[in-house]
Amino acid sequence: MLKVGLLGAGRIGQVHAVNIAGNARSTLVAVSDVFEASAQSLGATHGCEVRSTEDILNDPSIDAVLIATSTDTHSGLIEAATAAGKAVLCEKPVDLSLERAKACLDATASSGKPVMIGFNRRFDPSFATLRGALAAGEVGKAELLSLTSFDPAPPPVSYIKVSGGLFRDMMIHDFDMANFLMGDRPVTVRAVGSSIVDPEIGAAGDVDTAVVTMTYADGRIAVIKNSRRAVYGYDQRIELLGSEGLLQAQNMLENTVVKSTTAGVVSAKPTYFFLERYMPAYAAEWEAFVSAALDGTPMPVTLEDGIAALAMAEAATQSFQTGQAVDVSL
Repeated sequence: MLKVGLLGAGRIGQVHAVNIAGNARSTLVAVSDVFEASAQSLGATHGCEVRSTEDILNDPSIDAVLIATSTDTHSGLIEAATAAGKAVLCEKPVDLSLERAKACLDATASSGKPVMIGFNRRFDPSFATLRGALAAGEVGKAELLSLTSFDPAPPPVSYIKVSGGLFRDMMIHDFDMANFLMGDRPVTVRAVGSSIVDPEIGAAGDVDTAVVTMTYADGRIAVIKNSRRAVYGYDQRIELLGSEGLLQAQNMLENTVVKSTTAGVVSAKPTYFFLERYMPAYAAEWEAFVSAALDGTPMPVTLEDGIAALAMAEAATQSFQTGQAVDVSL
């Protein structure tokens, strides 16, 4: 049984708490949060202790921690947790700074404790099936990848101001998915973006609509499209053209009913919220972490994977700012 401390009791922390408590091989022992009321509420829901982060890290009976705190605390907490002898699952991104994330990798290398970064979309059943088909050679070699990720509505501008920007906060999932599917990092990144959904997002120094084109050493291409607004729902799709065929992962719809009449063919909209779309992925992600932590198998998403995605996000940010293609380097 993996004894777990949860750091962060906000929205995503609450999602993780459900999966920790619901897994047959893990138990939620304690929770901490800078907002004590949030921690108290979550602790009462799951019957676990409310403790300080320091107490959780210093408790030798706790085997692992899940970090669901604000991004600016991630690297420091990863370092502290591994130094305390705990396995770590940390929400993305590793940090808002690539250099700081690299320093975190160096600091944790000697601990011998596994670190997993929370790129939950790798565990989405449809996306995982697509990747399995690609790995099995069912469409030959991947040549052109298109990733679509549109949110139904933008977050508050107060969140935008501390998020690190669309490329680090939102598109970083797509950067990781591109690496996951293409099996390699791109050599160049070119980004364009604008704030056409909400002018306040632009005033805060960010974009709400962006397209990134990535090229690989062998000539392959990947395209990522992000928007903070899709009025019809949460739009999450993959299209991958291979040398011998095409793979597609479509949206999860509110229901599977299709009405066909003389007026046309109508189906349901995509699910509206990311939790509806990705709850199975979060559960599968946690199961993968528990298995790796207890059985000693390699973590399926490493700290190095998190740094690679962050390097691509920084390259995209630089490309947007300069209008030039940027080489991706670690």
